[in-house]
Amino acid sequence: MNTQSKQDWMTTRRDNTSSALATALKEGLTGFTVARRVGKRITLQDGETFTEFVSCSYLGLETHPALMEAARQAMRIGGLHLSSSRSAMRPVYLPQLEVLLGEMYPGCAVTVFTSTSSVHLGVLPLLGSGSLKGYPIPRRVHWLMDKTAHASMQVLRGILEQFGEVSRVESTDPESMDGALKRCSHSQQTPVLLIDGIGSMSGQVPIAELCAQLQRVGGYLYVDDAHGISITGQHGAGYAFNAVGQVLPANMLLAGSLSKAFGGAGGFIVVADPGDIETIQTLANPLVFGHSIMLPMQAANVAAAKIHLSEEVGVLQQRLWKNVACFDAVTGKQMLNAGMQSPVRGALFDSEEAGLQAARILRAHGVLLFPVFYPIIAQGQAMLRFAISALHSENDIRQVGVALSEIAHAKLWKSPGKSAARG
Repeated sequence: MNTQSKQDWMTTRRDNTSSALATALKEGLTGFTVARRVGKRITLQDGETFTEFVSCSYLGLETHPALMEAARQAMRIGGLHLSSSRSAMRPVYLPQLEVLLGEMYPGCAVTVFTSTSSVHLGVLPLLGSGSLKGYPIPRRVHWLMDKTAHASMQVLRGILEQFGEVSRVESTDPESMDGALKRCSHSQQTPVLLIDGIGSMSGQVPIAELCAQLQRVGGYLYVDDAHGISITGQHGAGYAFNAVGQVLPANMLLAGSLSKAFGGAGGFIVVADPGDIETIQTLANPLVFGHSIMLPMQAANVAAAKIHLSEEVGVLQQRLWKNVACFDAVTGKQMLNAGMQSPVRGALFDSEEAGLQAARILRAHGVLLFPVFYPIIAQGQAMLRFAISALHSENDIRQVGVALSEIAHAKLWKSPGKSAARG
């Protein structure tokens, strides 16, 4: 690469990153060291106790007695870890989990990875190379990377370019999508759109419409629905699967997380053709050369999957959405994502200093959250991200409302608009 004409992405990121995150870390506004937790109350290393809106475990399953007991039993039976790739040795919980996930996604086939990021790293090269027979690539692939797609996909650009061109698009902008698909057609390329289902900072994308649009031109839709899993849909199958009527289209692949609302740890891929599972399990790099999820978490995943297949998951979903509705009401529907079926809300600020000052005010009110800066959002701005859980109480949420009133009175808070979240 000619470094004089093209700068690498990490150098660009480094040169454009300010000291805001370092300041937030130094002041204890993020990067919290948790010594103890009871529900949504966390006690930090220095003994102070706060209500947190940081965790992405939106259903509160991480403290469920069934998951905790399953983890204890697994340690007694098999210790902490079988440090081996699945092709050499695997815990009994792994096939159990994949069968249960298959029940959550009827008519589909599922394989488990150690993380959603590992899913992307393992599956996308197989897709781009035409190795998945259920997703044939008759012409060279052209990756269409949504601008708000998660960083775990964005960072793979150099790998993806080994299989085809990579372009950035705005999937919610019809003009952007139409133009990209026309260019693919003109160049005799197979379009593959990479998107999030529910963004970690932004809202939702129209899954069914995009899937149909790509199907008409022989393209594929790859959805990272990490934040959408469990929170909605029958058996907690998630936002994206629910959006396509609980039937996975032949041109769609779904990546999910076991580490967020699911309550456990790891990631998984859902494909339409069961024949592709053997290919993924024998060729995906993270599965061939990586180890399995640690035993206690594998057992906890199985316990969580059983809850998802019971009526209890519906009760937890209702509790979550009741809290989300309460949050919107208390904050006057003035947050980013307000009114959306997403457990994430955000307050956007014109400057990093305004965001830092707002985080200080919230901390003084006993509320901890996640302040984010460039490159997660646009350079020079700040966002305070609130993750709402089924475990939050109405009083927890009203704490936020009181603090935000003080922030608004201090004229720190930018009125909401289009999300500034970036991939």
